Amino acid sequence: MAPGRLFPPARASLYPSRRCLLLCALACLLEACVPASRVPSADTPADWNPQQIAWQPYAAGLEAARAGRKGIVLIFYTDWCPHCHTYSRLFHDPELVELARAFIMIRVERDGNPDLSDYYNVDGDYVPRTFFLDPDAQLWADLESERSDFRYFLDEHDPRELVELMQEARVR
Repeated sequence: MAPGRLFPPARASLYPSRRCLLLCALACLLEACVPASRVPSADTPADWNPQQIAWQPYAAGLEAARAGRKGIVLIFYTDWCPHCHTYSRLFHDPELVELARAFIMIRVERDGNPDLSDYYNVDGDYVPRTFFLDPDAQLWADLESERSDFRYFLDEHDPRELVELMQEARVR
């Protein structure tokens, strides 16, 4: 990325991509197959836990990561996506909260930031997408889910996958 540039010029649509809509439909179908014991409690708010997670805006987060030499967890979400709401509940998990302190945590609302979302369109413009970046904002592309088609769509029902990736990123 060029110095002083946060992301490349605009070219993204304001509407969700077909692939994103297809993923949401597929995830809705798969959600019925997930055991109830793994689904976050209805008592857990869908709020990304801002009381315990120090979420940063994108530009400020990149600056803080460089200054503090900390890795970055970057999440793209939308307000309308039910999977994003479910995923947000994972951030109440005590182990995940503790691990988040070792990172600069950044959330980006995809629809309000289409250029930035397009810049990180590695394997599709779906949500939620979770990326791990080094302190210089370079993508650690190998820190991904086990899915071959949506590599950065992590388990929205169970924090273990995200916790394992955070543990791996923390020791880099």
